[in-house]
Amino acid sequence: MFSLLSDKLDDAFRKLRGVSNITESNIKDAMRDIRMALLDADVEYTVAREFIAHVKEQAMGEKVLKSVKPGEQIVKIFRDELADLLGGDAAELNLTPPARILVVGLNGAGKTTTSAKLARRLKMEGHHPLLVACDLVRPAAIDQLATLAAQVEVPVYTPDAAEKDTIRVAKDALRWADAQEHDCIIFDTAGRQEVDEALVDELRRLAKFLEPQEALLVADAATGQQAVRVAQTFDRAVGLTGIILTKLDGDARGGAALSMRAVTGKPIKYMGEGEKLDMFGPFVPQRMADRILGMGDIVGLVEKAAEKIDQESAMNSMSRMMSGEFNFNDFLNQMRMMQSLGPLEGLLGLLPGFSKITKNLPEGALDPKRMKRMEAIVLSMTKAERANYKLLIPSRRRRIAKGCGCTEIEVNRFIKNFKDMKEMMGGKGKMGGMMKQMMKGAGKGAPKGMPDMNALMNASQGGEGEMPDMSQLPDMSQMPDLTSLVGMGGGKRMPQPKGLGAFSGLFRKRR
Repeated sequence: MFSLLSDKLDDAFRKLRGVSNITESNIKDAMRDIRMALLDADVEYTVAREFIAHVKEQAMGEKVLKSVKPGEQIVKIFRDELADLLGGDAAELNLTPPARILVVGLNGAGKTTTSAKLARRLKMEGHHPLLVACDLVRPAAIDQLATLAAQVEVPVYTPDAAEKDTIRVAKDALRWADAQEHDCIIFDTAGRQEVDEALVDELRRLAKFLEPQEALLVADAATGQQAVRVAQTFDRAVGLTGIILTKLDGDARGGAALSMRAVTGKPIKYMGEGEKLDMFGPFVPQRMADRILGMGDIVGLVEKAAEKIDQESAMNSMSRMMSGEFNFNDFLNQMRMMQSLGPLEGLLGLLPGFSKITKNLPEGALDPKRMKRMEAIVLSMTKAERANYKLLIPSRRRRIAKGCGCTEIEVNRFIKNFKDMKEMMGGKGKMGGMMKQMMKGAGKGAPKGMPDMNALMNASQGGEGEMPDMSQLPDMSQMPDLTSLVGMGGGKRMPQPKGLGAFSGLFRKRR
């Protein structure tokens, strides 16, 4: 997501960071590079022009010119302006009960899946959503919503397959909803390949009848400037209150996200970063600005961990690791918890600095199949062998290799690295000390065992809009190379930012 824009912005800011004296000339050069980066990312021309003019005006200010590190000051100005361009503060839904949410958009943008994702999200937040299938045009749209509703365990109203009157469906759905426990209703509507008069008229009549508190446009982030024109058309038809960007995991440009908010004036409220129903969350402009600039999203990472990871199980594994009792069963549980957080590339992308080195990774470095190889090795062991690696004599290792389809060399390397990791994590050195620190507690509101997020984000010292103080991140240079357990070690190390030692094995080619 935003990879092309991030790379080009990094190049432009690298030039500024290396300059001790900021002048109008080098600011002009940098702004030209940044403007070209925005246009290449498919940001609408007038949006890019006005944005650059505003940044340049502030960059020439006295506060920057007299700063000890003027380059860093300009980066901070850009980050704050970018957050404002994306919407400033995160915008919440109006869920005054009984809330009616109208979901609109073109075919292929992901309206039906997004409706189910939104229902799941609201349910997790303590609401009682209902789903209504109002797409009477696309074949199997009603069945798709019913299937997704069953997966997220949310009641759904499905009209007869022969029904063609959207207003009649909405009336029947409202009568059905009266008999259900609910505080919000999500209406999934029909789309077209292109915006046409029939679609606009149908949505206009439906919106007039429902008078929804929220009219959300589902827009594919990869459609670029076309998405801006689509948003303007739907806004005139139904009066949009917000935007949901989808498929952010596959769009390398991201210009639509920057343009849509500025051109339409409508906030981006949610974003989808994958096909799975749990890959959906609120769009937070400041955190997205940090991700675009390669600063990561530590808060987002902790939120994912808090939602998906069994805290009690994780703490038990950590305690066992410190006491030297950690075994292959614990390792398997830890690995599955990590997999539950989603694709590894997206997870690591939330770490500061990671986006700068992804282009140097060998092909397939983040392939989830590598973790499956680790899992296969462990599952090929007996219960006794998983509990005590010392039982793994050569004949047993040969049996395990045949059972999991790996070579004997890979199995031997896996066991050796597991032993090294076990000793390092339970020892009295730096790594053992860091583990004990994490066990002592966490910041206010963070899951037990998590780092103190107040310290990480420098909340106690900086005001609103302050840059995250990454110097307070724990030194993880002594973290074990977990990915090398399946034989990915060897070869030349790729350059990596400080704090990513735990993932060093991902950046090496297999022998």
